[in-house]
Amino acid sequence: MAPKPKPWKPDAYKPEQEEQKDTEWLDKKDEGELAELDDEFQDDRALEEYRRRRIQELQAAAAKPRFGTVEEISSNEFIEKVTNTSEKAWVVCFLYKASHAGCVLLRECLVELARKYHGTRFVSIVSTSCIPNYPDQNLPTLLLYHNRSVVKHLVGLAQFGGARATPEQVALVLNGYGPVCVSGDGDAAAEAAAAQEQVRGLLERMVQQREREEQDESSDFDD
Repeated sequence: MAPKPKPWKPDAYKPEQEEQKDTEWLDKKDEGELAELDDEFQDDRALEEYRRRRIQELQAAAAKPRFGTVEEISSNEFIEKVTNTSEKAWVVCFLYKASHAGCVLLRECLVELARKYHGTRFVSIVSTSCIPNYPDQNLPTLLLYHNRSVVKHLVGLAQFGGARATPEQVALVLNGYGPVCVSGDGDAAAEAAAAQEQVRGLLERMVQQREREEQDESSDFDD
């Protein structure tokens, strides 16, 4: 005789755990979702203030120009795409010649930085088109613009590491003059702090790399 099947019983009721609504929860919301929560935190002034601040941050980030490439420009476009753009964003203007080996290396670094830091405009222009009779011995050159003015005139490849230049080293040098290579999604103070932190981190890694190279050289002599 077949055994009787066990009678079905529903699972015990377990109330759903309510998601904790805190600053981390708000950080996951986009601007539209945050706007819909205008009545959510009437009894929590701190979270309501944080919600409003997040909306302002997202609106400010959306209003910032977005780039992402090293754009080739002509001399006729310089004022529009360098001087005028620098009112709203940092601009890195790359003076080059295609046949110059140092320019080829620096361009590779700039392409990677432009792809990563969309809030900064990277442009390139043939050196003699930008400045007539500009000497090749000064190539590659970067003109760093902000607020319609030249912040720094960076001549040559040596300051970026010479033939060993990397995108990280180029970012390190640029961030020494302001928050040039940062995400661009925060406020000005946060961007400046991020740039300073990046400079410190890259310096530490460069020191560590140098110490390893010296240790390798020392071990070669010991042999």
